[in-house]
Amino acid sequence: MKCPYCQGNDTRVIDTRETNEGVRRRRECKGCGERFTTYEHVAPSNPMVAKRDGRREEFDRAKLLAGVRKACAKRPIAVEDVERLVNAVEGRLARKRGEVKSRVIGDMVMEKLKELDEVAYIRFASVYLPLDDLDAMKREVDRLLEQE
Repeated sequence: MKCPYCQGNDTRVIDTRETNEGVRRRRECKGCGERFTTYEHVAPSNPMVAKRDGRREEFDRAKLLAGVRKACAKRPIAVEDVERLVNAVEGRLARKRGEVKSRVIGDMVMEKLKELDEVAYIRFASVYLPLDDLDAMKREVDRLLEQE
């Protein structure tokens, strides 16, 4: 495992714990002495994602994580919560066979974001849903407020 601080290759595991999402390992770099955490999870075969424009591409966890992180930027949301959200979506996708529409993935993310943080939900929805103008955005916010 490469150290994220000094890029050294000599690290050792000082703690390992099983979690619901996989395995959490606490590591220490022998070169610089810094400690860092890694997470391991089973990498299932990725389903193909059918995009709105007709393209097909393999599901990309990193792409999903980047989108959720962007929606959660500058919000009081723990990194672990974002990881848990992405793991939950990825776990549900692992049970699906064949092709999955991008709309299904987006709906899963929005469902989880709505529970986690309403502002992050609106940020994600503003990119994901066809909210073409301020009125459409206002209707979505009003709908969210009505559900409380």
